[in-house]
Amino acid sequence: MDTWGRMELVGRPPTEEIVTEDEMHELLGSEAHPRHYIGLEISGFLHLGSLVSTGYKVNDLAKAGVDCTIFLADWHTMINDKLGGDMDRIARVADYYRRAFGAVCPTAEIITGTDLYDEHPEYWTELVRFTMHMPLARTMRALTIMGRSEDAEKLDLGKLIYPAMQAVDIHFLDVDIAHAGMDQRRIHMLVREIYPKMGWKVPVALHQRLLPGLSRPADSSAPAKMSKSDPGSGIFMHDTSDEVRSKIRKAWCEEKNTKNNPLLEIARQIIFHENKTMEVERPEKFGGNASYAGYAELEAAFGSGDLHPSDLKSSVARYVVPLVEGLADKASPGEEIRGIMGSRG
Repeated sequence: MDTWGRMELVGRPPTEEIVTEDEMHELLGSEAHPRHYIGLEISGFLHLGSLVSTGYKVNDLAKAGVDCTIFLADWHTMINDKLGGDMDRIARVADYYRRAFGAVCPTAEIITGTDLYDEHPEYWTELVRFTMHMPLARTMRALTIMGRSEDAEKLDLGKLIYPAMQAVDIHFLDVDIAHAGMDQRRIHMLVREIYPKMGWKVPVALHQRLLPGLSRPADSSAPAKMSKSDPGSGIFMHDTSDEVRSKIRKAWCEEKNTKNNPLLEIARQIIFHENKTMEVERPEKFGGNASYAGYAELEAAFGSGDLHPSDLKSSVARYVVPLVEGLADKASPGEEIRGIMGSRG
């Protein structure tokens, strides 16, 4: 595969941004197997966004010859008070994540923060050195990566270590491509700013579009992402087929509105990722069956009113239900994990 073919794989949806594309092109043109990482908190039930959309992007990178690593950030999960900050509970839920991502991304290496820090005892010394380049105000602004506000009165000191740890993880994993959702962009910009001061290799940053939640967005300019902690906002890997259909049927899908439409985004990131066309079945009186050869055609048909929300919903369900059913054995948490995480994780 030539460099442009590799770039096409790396840049296809759900990729939103590459910082920078020139650097990525140079990397793929010079390295047969560059190293990649994506880090995840172990903080809730896996859904279409956190597992499938993320996993599909990892698989794109793997097809492009990239050595991929999924980093299960157990220490970060503890610092962020997820799962009660209990490392035993976190480790057991990490096994569920490892099993699920292993099913979707069979070629990726999956490691935990504990694995990395045990292998590199010098990590902690370098972490302290890194923090000496981080102004406190910049650290406070970076707290949004962990879903926290900048309100100092509500923070313990441990929270301030989180952004620096996430940045230093990338160095110790020897990463060429740092991959995350758009909500993690700040940390990658911090990495690109401070790494040269440390004399460390600066990675290319790849940011993917987040899969929006199924509910009507409170802010149309910034829709809420599909959330692991909100059962109504997402399609979870342990949902039954009837639950998946019900959630899609109730999803926000305003007629002719293509902006931040969660079902269109599922089509873009999930359905068209694995299918060249998307088939819509409907009665002749409503236009008859239709076939869309790519996301742009589907979006145009919906935006013009040629495709009604109810037909989009039923079509999305026909693709998503078998996908969730097919992953159920490996990607469902099981009763023990459900008990550990509770209804909200």
